[in-house]
Amino acid sequence: MADEFPFEISPMFEGERVRKDGMFVELGGPKSLGLEVVRAAEMADVVDDQVKIVGPDLKELEEGKTYPWAMIFNIAGELVEPDLESVVERRVHDFINYCQGIMHLNQRYDVWMRMSKDTAAKMDSFEPFGRAVMMLFKTELPFIEKMQVTFYTDEAEVQKQIDEAMGIFKARDARTKDLHDEDVDIFYGCTLCQSFAPTNVCVVSPDRVSLCGAINWFDGRAAAKVDPEGPQFEIAKGDLIDAASGEYAGINEVAKKLSAGEYDRIKIHSFFEYPHTSCGCFEVVGFYIPEVDGIGWVSREYQGMSPNGIGFSTMAGQTGGGKQVVGFLGIGVNYFYSPKFIQADGGWNRVVWLPAMLKEKIDETIPDDIKDKIATENDASDIESLKAFLVAKEHPVVANWAADEEEEEEEEEEEAVAATPMMMPSAGFQMPAMPMVSGGSGGGIKLTFKNAKISIEKMIISEKKEKK
Repeated sequence: MADEFPFEISPMFEGERVRKDGMFVELGGPKSLGLEVVRAAEMADVVDDQVKIVGPDLKELEEGKTYPWAMIFNIAGELVEPDLESVVERRVHDFINYCQGIMHLNQRYDVWMRMSKDTAAKMDSFEPFGRAVMMLFKTELPFIEKMQVTFYTDEAEVQKQIDEAMGIFKARDARTKDLHDEDVDIFYGCTLCQSFAPTNVCVVSPDRVSLCGAINWFDGRAAAKVDPEGPQFEIAKGDLIDAASGEYAGINEVAKKLSAGEYDRIKIHSFFEYPHTSCGCFEVVGFYIPEVDGIGWVSREYQGMSPNGIGFSTMAGQTGGGKQVVGFLGIGVNYFYSPKFIQADGGWNRVVWLPAMLKEKIDETIPDDIKDKIATENDASDIESLKAFLVAKEHPVVANWAADEEEEEEEEEEEAVAATPMMMPSAGFQMPAMPMVSGGSGGGIKLTFKNAKISIEKMIISEKKEKK
């Protein structure tokens, strides 16, 4: 393999990071356009192993710069069908990262790549890189009999490919619209991200797309069928433990196995209690804002700050790695369209903030009665302005604030009473019946008063000792 390609190819390079100071060129990413698409084609329409470059090739790119980037792979074979497109597409991440000195992150229209100076110095064109990736595809997925790829670096052409691809992605995602978790006995799991997030357990159900957004329930089914030993596999959902939060016995069993025992419960429609693990390839991060008892969401492409003063990259670092983090949650964009979207924690009525670009992108799925009550960076840039916006718009979370404040006041009053020295009352005072008195193993007692006003000058409580 070393003789055929100018760089090493091995799974050992998966997870390799190309830092900015060691980078020759950056392709796509947050500062530019990035895309990858796989399309099924007829055998006669694919020129096997062909690599085409539309726009400047590698030797024409300037070191240290960022360029737009699109990769369009065409596959053909007797077993190849459109249902396999997104499955094959998701493996692009794996196989590119097998190439030494080439880093690949994200998927679909969020692709971000870097090539190291050392690897770039070994070739003048993207052509050997394209051939290497196709070789890996055909070796690992033998149902692909022919494959070709076109790389785009011309900005206008990349934008054209993105515009066409958005329709493809939308059509793929729409397939699960009328299929729901309760309609099937099998969910699907995906372990593609475990090289970056060893304890991640990605569960794909009809009502919950993969965190990367690339694999829906139909994709998982197609992948498990053609590659039973591959990274997508069946999960027998087992007994339903809780419908609202989406907890199933089968998911819990798989979670324990795949996380090496670190997690043994996952609720796929819960934000706070045993939430889904988050890998790092997620498209959106949800974050709890305790000051307003609401949830905000920030997408990968948003470069600004959220009202809590944190941006996507910082939150992604806090959330990712395959962790189960209460208060943060990674999701795929299409999960917003799910009728079970965080239903255990209020669904859309708990959402208080979205970046304007994300809100516009998912506008059709936001309920009309809440849409204008969800702030963007144009309405609220910090906690105080967010509070003011939510009050002015009469957002549903505002109604909870008064109840929460009353509960906090009661708790503070109880703590104050518990801390007050107890003296003996004056003569003639009769001790009222106490509604809640409980003892603890530590030997103390706890007095809880609800809606009570008691004036006591002096009280002495002593332990009566039995005579021996």
